[in-house]
Amino acid sequence: MRAAPGARQGDANPQYLRHSSSIGFLMRGATSDRFPQNNFPSTPVFVNVLISILKRQLTMRMRTAETEARIVEAAYECFWRSGFARTSVDGIAERAKVTKRTIYGYFRSKDDLLAAVLTHYRELAAERLKRIGDRMPADRDGLIDSYFGQLMGWASTTPRWSGSGFTRLVVELADLPGHPARAIAKRAKAETEAWLARKLANAGVPKPQLRAREIALLTEGAMSLTLIHGGRAYIEAAAQAAKHLVKQK
Repeated sequence: MRAAPGARQGDANPQYLRHSSSIGFLMRGATSDRFPQNNFPSTPVFVNVLISILKRQLTMRMRTAETEARIVEAAYECFWRSGFARTSVDGIAERAKVTKRTIYGYFRSKDDLLAAVLTHYRELAAERLKRIGDRMPADRDGLIDSYFGQLMGWASTTPRWSGSGFTRLVVELADLPGHPARAIAKRAKAETEAWLARKLANAGVPKPQLRAREIALLTEGAMSLTLIHGGRAYIEAAAQAAKHLVKQK
């Protein structure tokens, strides 16, 4: 095989040291009759080049994942505080400390970014449900008191509390029934209802799926009316109604 221009016959061919495509070719099984031994990279050189390439690729992937996570977190904060319509991509870019062009490099549109945010929020909601469930006692009345008591604590201690993010967003997108965010919100609400049904079943409540749906209605209503009127009265009333429900046969 002819040496590369400007290289001596005994030198390693620089093409095989610089390009990852050449590394892949070497790994596919180059033979000594195709590569004279004095042109074939030594094992230490080959390994060092391969490690260097893999490190660069891993670093790039980590930076890409970190940037995407920062964008999603910034969008989550903006959507939570201002809603979907009042949030601009420019505002998200400023909060994430990236350019608007960078955001569109990761997400085709603000709608796609919203879907990513809701998927992230759905994961956070699942973690929150686990924490709520870990604090619940096993008996029926204790379970209901704990559930609505934690709801009341969330509403009273969160600055600028605005209720369920999923509910608010679906209301905001009411005229867009096919929006992907609505499907994500629907799944999240269904998961919450199923989680509550399991808790009720473990507490020996008859017809746990039906009771969970009724308590979900009480929860959504209590949050909405608390946003309107403030105070604790509607959450307390929802808790009392839920206690009557779980005693039914």
